[in-house]
Amino acid sequence: MLFPIPPVSQGLKDQLQKKIDTKTKPLGALGMLEEMALKIGLIQNTLTPQLHHPHIVVFAADHGIVEEKVSAYPQDVTYQMVLNFIHEGAAINVFCKQNRLAIKVVDAGVNYDFPSGINLIHAKIAKGTKNFLREKAMSFEQCQAALSQGAQVVRDIAPSGCNVIGFGEMGIGNTSSASILMHYFCQSPLTQCVGKGAGLDDEGLQHKINVLLKAISFHHPSLNVNQPLEILSTFGGFETAMMCGAMMQAASLKMILLIDGFIATSAFLAAYRLAPHIINYAFFCHCSDEQGHKEMLRYLKVKAILDLRMRLGEGTGAALAFPIIQAAVNFLNEMASFESAAVSTKR
Repeated sequence: MLFPIPPVSQGLKDQLQKKIDTKTKPLGALGMLEEMALKIGLIQNTLTPQLHHPHIVVFAADHGIVEEKVSAYPQDVTYQMVLNFIHEGAAINVFCKQNRLAIKVVDAGVNYDFPSGINLIHAKIAKGTKNFLREKAMSFEQCQAALSQGAQVVRDIAPSGCNVIGFGEMGIGNTSSASILMHYFCQSPLTQCVGKGAGLDDEGLQHKINVLLKAISFHHPSLNVNQPLEILSTFGGFETAMMCGAMMQAASLKMILLIDGFIATSAFLAAYRLAPHIINYAFFCHCSDEQGHKEMLRYLKVKAILDLRMRLGEGTGAALAFPIIQAAVNFLNEMASFESAAVSTKR
């Protein structure tokens, strides 16, 4: 375990459940909102939880595997979209503005030289990973550096009072990386893990599957599948590894984690293998339309808050789910009880 993530205290569980059950509603009538309110109360170990200064952090990096034409878009789109985030023109900017979420954009390993003086966290490990069809995506030392940089991003945000943080990403080719991470961490057949990404046709999808099968075969003789960091360094992206470190650091600070879609969940799978208690701090914000994400959620035994057939990434699912999570806290704190409202209870 790289970060000391404490188990969530269960000491207030009965009191929180009683508070939820005695609100002016039938038992269980608010469904998942009740489950979320209970979970947040346990994370914060209080009957009156609060969400302060919520952030979405978008990690961006490039992937050497795009040399094998596994993506419908060229690699240049990664840096172009980072500039779009900075100029507040992307979907994640719109949703963060709508829901009053602070946004931070991190260069984890983009193949581009960004100028200084722009609203970007410069944490580049290298200008993209290596092509994992031919060699490891990153060295073990680079993987450790990415984990550390991700943790530092969260530590830098923490003094603002933030206690809820969402994770998004940008990186052409990163569904290929995430598919292999899912294959190893969920022990699922690769064909069930690979989807069309940003828009491959059927022929492109089959080519992508073939490339990834060859990559697995290439690394299999020397790969220790029982070491999560070896899997992550062999097939992961710098943005994925950095998210993994950021997630573990956030959980160690008892923050609430908002997990986005397919790529973010692949980073979470690595964190979960390294620190299983992290699951108790995480909310899975939406079910991505990318093939494989439903199976990831089944493996983790969790339910997504939203299912809008989205597959954009960027943290958009986390930004859209946040008001629902806020609603769970609000009903717990502000809704009247049968006693306070002088409403008769069920016979």
